[in-house]
Amino acid sequence: MKDISKLIAPFRPAKGPPPGALVPFLRWALSGSFAVTGASALVSVAAGVLEVLSALILGRVIDTALAAEPGGFFAGNMGLLLGVAAFFVILRPIVMGLSGLMQSVVLSPSIYTLVLSRLHRHTLGQAVSFFDNDFAGRIAQKQMQAARATTDLTVDTIQTVFFALASLIGSAFLLLTIDTLTAGLLTLWLVGYVLLIRAYMPKIRATSTARAAARAMVTGQVVDTITNIKTVKLFGHSDHEDRAAIDAMHQFRERSLGFGKVSAGFRFWLMALAGTLPVIVTGATLVFWSRGAASPGDIAAAGAISLRLAQMTGWVSFTLMTIYSNLGEIEDAIHTLSPAHGLTDRDGARDLAVRQGAVRFEGVRFTYGGGVGGLRGIDLDIAPGEKIGVVGASGAGKSTLVAALLRLYDVEQGRITIDGQDISGVTQESLRRQIGMVTQDTAMFNRSARDNIRYGHPDASQQAVETAASRAEAHGFIADLADLKGRRGYDAHLGERGVKLSGGQRQRIAIARAMLKDAPILVLDEATSALDSEVEAQIQAALEQAMQGKTVIAIAHRLSTIARMDRIVVMEGGRIVEAGTHDALLDLGEVYARYWSRQSGGFLGQEAAE
Repeated sequence: MKDISKLIAPFRPAKGPPPGALVPFLRWALSGSFAVTGASALVSVAAGVLEVLSALILGRVIDTALAAEPGGFFAGNMGLLLGVAAFFVILRPIVMGLSGLMQSVVLSPSIYTLVLSRLHRHTLGQAVSFFDNDFAGRIAQKQMQAARATTDLTVDTIQTVFFALASLIGSAFLLLTIDTLTAGLLTLWLVGYVLLIRAYMPKIRATSTARAAARAMVTGQVVDTITNIKTVKLFGHSDHEDRAAIDAMHQFRERSLGFGKVSAGFRFWLMALAGTLPVIVTGATLVFWSRGAASPGDIAAAGAISLRLAQMTGWVSFTLMTIYSNLGEIEDAIHTLSPAHGLTDRDGARDLAVRQGAVRFEGVRFTYGGGVGGLRGIDLDIAPGEKIGVVGASGAGKSTLVAALLRLYDVEQGRITIDGQDISGVTQESLRRQIGMVTQDTAMFNRSARDNIRYGHPDASQQAVETAASRAEAHGFIADLADLKGRRGYDAHLGERGVKLSGGQRQRIAIARAMLKDAPILVLDEATSALDSEVEAQIQAALEQAMQGKTVIAIAHRLSTIARMDRIVVMEGGRIVEAGTHDALLDLGEVYARYWSRQSGGFLGQEAAE
């Protein structure tokens, strides 16, 4: 028998990006689950019909009892009584249980995972600039907010709205069997109920949207502070961060108060309206009974159904309030999560095939939308296996050059080729798989040391991981690592962003990761900046070994680290102003020579920018 929890495939991809409008977004988010949600809706309708039948059966039993002699009641009506018992003891529990099973096992867990995985997958495909312009915590909050709200919306609609509609329609038919006027009164009451909902639900939706936006801002502010907690401590700005968080919380409180006031008004009028229903329906039935037009069983059935509907309308209305609140939260999340990818693979993009590793920049221009910095007409040929050092003051365009090579941004003019293949025409994943990189700001996951190194080659063996760590002079300190859960060595977790390691230790793990990746093109962006001179000397030989047979681009302020490169490129203002070997550039006596003469301990200081 198939596991019913897997009736909805929880990780099934969606087609295309999430739409920016509410209804198309919901279709996108829930696509692939409609057959199961439809079946769940039918079960909910059946449960609603059974609620009405319960009142009808109750009235039938009372009328039968009043018409029979007490002594012969059970003997003459055993079939009816057994049928009633089977209805309440067997049929009704089975349908209600199945409805609950569909909600808690089939729908809720899988729909939440389905929507969240689709949103997360789409978000991962966004360009770097998407994440640069927002809080990481806010983006994560929006993903989970949209997934939870979509799940609640779907489940509440099926389990409450469909159930209630079936009960209301069934009740109207039941009352028609008693008297058309009573059914008409119920219809008028329903009109008033709908008008009340129509008046309040847009307000609830709007205030919910505002509250969701404010909540996400609180999350973003708090996560931003915690992520940079060391900086907060070092500068003694706890009070400043507390005020920033309180300001965000104040906005959230104000938005929550607005939502709460609308909700309180809605609940008051709803309860007042719900209280009139038993009076109207039961009172009308009593009038007809007094005229001989209704039986005592009709009174019991009408009373039971009116009380049930009065209770249900409160429950349904609160659920509708939650539904509209969820609609507001989904709309709020859509604004953040639905933008199309700004950097995409072309149609028919192929995988990059690196045979030699020749890199060529042809008239490349990229200015971050016309701002200061970037690249302004770069022409550079890097031969297969050539080692290029790139130097220049801060803002010269060195890191932008590497970002363009990795296609973290699309260049505005010109093109970049690898072995003659325009990188804009190959898939981004295949391009970045062919380039190993070690940066100054090393990125660590809060995972084990093994997993952080193995990120360069996820299928690598433990022996390969340890070999790469040894070559990067990292094996020794990794063996001594321990975390709060007692995990040691390569199993020890490094903390968020590797906070449990020193800067030098993080860089050595990053170097080990790049060595394990063993890509044909290697980029070193201040790869040894956090290392002391002794450790740098220890791994220099390993780096030179790792660079053998690879095309290398190395960025460094410490000029001693790149003096032995095949060629050194000097950048200023987004342009290449000099290129040549270390000795040739010193003999030239221009920019590089000035840098060299002004450095202290091989470090390119700020005065070099003067």
